[in-house]
Amino acid sequence: MKDGFVRCAAVTPDIRVADTEYNTANIIKEMKSAADDGVKLIVFPELCVTGYTCGDLFLQTSLLKSAEDCLLRIAAESKGVDIVAAVGVPLVVRGKLYNCAAVINGGEVKGIVPKLNVPNYSEFYETRWFCEGKTDVEYIDFDGKQVPFGANILFRADACPCFTLAVEVCEDLWTPLPPSSSHAVAGATVIANLSASDAIIAKDEYRAMLVKSQSARLYCGYVYASSGYGESTTDLVFSADNIIAENGSILARSKRFTNERVYSELDLERMVGERKKSNTYKITDGAYVTVGVDIKMTDTSLTRRVEKLPFVPSSDGERDKRSEEILSIQSIGLKKRVDHTHSKTAVIGVSGGLDSTLALLVTVRAFDALHLERKNIIAVTMPCFGTTDRTYNNAVSFARTLGVTLREINIADAVKQHFHDIGHDANAYDVTYENAQARERTQVLMDIANQTGGLVIGTGDMSELALGWATYNGDHMSMYAVNAGVPKTLIRCLVDYEARRTDNDALKKTLRDILETPVSPELLPPKDGKISQKTENIVGPYELHDFFLYHLTRFGSSPAKILRLAETAFKDTYDRAVILEWMKVFYRRFFAQQFKRSCLPDGPKVGSVALSPRGDWRMPSDASAEVWLREIEKL
Repeated sequence: MKDGFVRCAAVTPDIRVADTEYNTANIIKEMKSAADDGVKLIVFPELCVTGYTCGDLFLQTSLLKSAEDCLLRIAAESKGVDIVAAVGVPLVVRGKLYNCAAVINGGEVKGIVPKLNVPNYSEFYETRWFCEGKTDVEYIDFDGKQVPFGANILFRADACPCFTLAVEVCEDLWTPLPPSSSHAVAGATVIANLSASDAIIAKDEYRAMLVKSQSARLYCGYVYASSGYGESTTDLVFSADNIIAENGSILARSKRFTNERVYSELDLERMVGERKKSNTYKITDGAYVTVGVDIKMTDTSLTRRVEKLPFVPSSDGERDKRSEEILSIQSIGLKKRVDHTHSKTAVIGVSGGLDSTLALLVTVRAFDALHLERKNIIAVTMPCFGTTDRTYNNAVSFARTLGVTLREINIADAVKQHFHDIGHDANAYDVTYENAQARERTQVLMDIANQTGGLVIGTGDMSELALGWATYNGDHMSMYAVNAGVPKTLIRCLVDYEARRTDNDALKKTLRDILETPVSPELLPPKDGKISQKTENIVGPYELHDFFLYHLTRFGSSPAKILRLAETAFKDTYDRAVILEWMKVFYRRFFAQQFKRSCLPDGPKVGSVALSPRGDWRMPSDASAEVWLREIEKL
């Protein structure tokens, strides 16, 4: 539960229809086994104490009395077990029978939630036996104790402020207004659904979509447990489709048609963070009863997958789909700007590196969409002290293959003259030496744009903006920054996508070599003809910095939590000391370089994380990083 991680399980126990003792023994076994595995919340299927398919046996006093006794036994067995369990059971309340979910913890039945929407269509015939429950909560006498009964119950754990559980039962999710929506805006961060959803063709896809979309709309964790093998097959088959979802993503799902326990850790801090950011997510007080549950604060180990590259989809198909979408966003943004300004040309500095490569590819797309000739795109290569043959040749080949206008302007003499003018030693390889080249290149591009009636297209990416790895009023500045919303790890993905989809062998070859070239500003003289200044040796690996950036800005995660996630994601790549070293660099630079982000040129947002001062990230340029750095020092 540390850092808001709560391990949850969705379980389909082995059952026999109407054999409450057998079913109860398996429920207790699963509950204790899950607790031994660090599970804090376990959700069982609808009516699992008796079985969902008892039919008219639900009206038998013997079965109902046995079910109640077995529920009390399960509750008694939970004493001393560090877990909250949601168990499906039929219960008679005030002379009426209800399909219920009983929430059990610490040896007690903490609350009973009745099913609100009782289906009576197609294969379902539940109103023959069960009454519809109510949202309003009343207290009923249950085994000599006053227990809350009703849908509007929130179960909260003091040990984990982010953990607030609410419950709905099967059909409740399938209705136009699921009760979980009300539960969530009343404060529930986890929804448990006890279900008995039968298996018919394609229903599994719709079921998964419902669970995913509800967890996304509500910014919550959703634990769905469904009936499976052991239920009567007189007319139906149940597939035991257990699902754990979080904010639109399925974290764990069972293999259907096998009674299986699945578990994963819900990141409830993340859910609370999402709700804080959304001003349209309105918390309402409502008529809810809050019940305390007792679970211990423990350091839950992570079994959930933590993506190393959170900006890059892991599957090939999704990666290609995302790449095309991003390239379309970038090119449409530029298309509008060129059209609006009536620009005759687009001017772009090409270096043979990843960023300028992507920017030129985007510019070509925009010009093609406008039906403008590619020769009106002016690609300018500006070799200087650090330029290598490899990057120069790639820049030239790339521009010529695309059919744009190539101009070469060697800026070495201009920079030397500038050194003379300001009295700088040309052999002093300091920040002045480096930035003078970057600013000279920007001046050249700006003046060519004026000369040709065009726009300067920015090439810098979001990772560089996060780290401030750009020369102020140099490559930091442009007239439209097409890459401003794209992190470095995603830049590589986009260029790779274009390399794979092109039929032009020369273009494919050049793009492949650009992808294999070390990232470098090439502002220092090469050694033996090779790049001497490798960015990731100086500021650190971009895959780490993009990871830090994502979790800092997307969820507001603390350094301690980001470290924990990074250790899980990069366990085979970097050790703790290395991650901490670059984390310090990231926080120092991210805070110190905000002044560069505060005056960014326009550029399109492409994902959920963006650093535009006019949109997603508004931060004082003189904010202190000490709170975060002190936390890192303690790790």
